[in-house]
Amino acid sequence: MTEQEIVAKINSSLAEEFEYDLAAMTPETTLFEDMGLDSLDVVDLVIVLETAFNMKVREEEAIRKIRTLGDIHEFVIAKKRQLEGDR
Repeated sequence: MTEQEIVAKINSSLAEEFEYDLAAMTPETTLFEDMGLDSLDVVDLVIVLETAFNMKVREEEAIRKIRTLGDIHEFVIAKKRQLEGDR
């Protein structure tokens, strides 16, 4: 899966889950201010990512630093690389 495919999958999955306009999603889109997510939505966000990419992301320090879609993109791309390297 290419980085572009990962980004597209993240954006489409989150747009569907949180009923957000896919066209308005950019790397600079903030989760809390722009998308209107709250702390409970973050739990759903983690579940969406785990399901979409068949990986666990709970309780990782990096997940606490995520504020924008770009942060999510970088996190998932790095996680996928790490998992592929562990094979």
